[in-house]
Amino acid sequence: MAAKKSRKNESSEKDLVIAHVIDAPRDHVFKAWTESEHYARWWGPKHLTAAVAEIEPRVGGRVLLCVRTPDGRDFCNAGEVREVVEPSRLAMTLHFSDVKGNTLTPAECGMPPDFPSEILTTVTFEESNGGTKLIVRQNMPPELAEQARAGWNQSLDKLAADLANS
Repeated sequence: MAAKKSRKNESSEKDLVIAHVIDAPRDHVFKAWTESEHYARWWGPKHLTAAVAEIEPRVGGRVLLCVRTPDGRDFCNAGEVREVVEPSRLAMTLHFSDVKGNTLTPAECGMPPDFPSEILTTVTFEESNGGTKLIVRQNMPPELAEQARAGWNQSLDKLAADLANS
């Protein structure tokens, strides 16, 4: 178990890394990640809506993110902000939770026994030809990486569309 815990704070070749360019200024993209009302408009893969999107953008701040399926089921993650470097970097831990932020084990959420109890998500925001290049990095188990990649890309497409309409 200790090996898994140390892994969550380290970068490795097993990390899920997603690069996505958004046609919006870096400070606007950063705000969309650090202001709850913006987060709520784009969080979650297509066909899902953000039931709850709360973030306190300070070290130690609370994160609670829930998506709602079309049939009304909520899937939530809670966590803590670990790093905020405006407008270039944001890092947070996430773990499974209920809608109030109470921790659930991965097994309670149908995940495999070796699924990490906490995932570190680090996002960097780089200026890129008048837009912003986002790089999202997570210590995701390899067997779930492609599903996570698809979900992230759908969420980031929603983010880009939301910023284009702002």
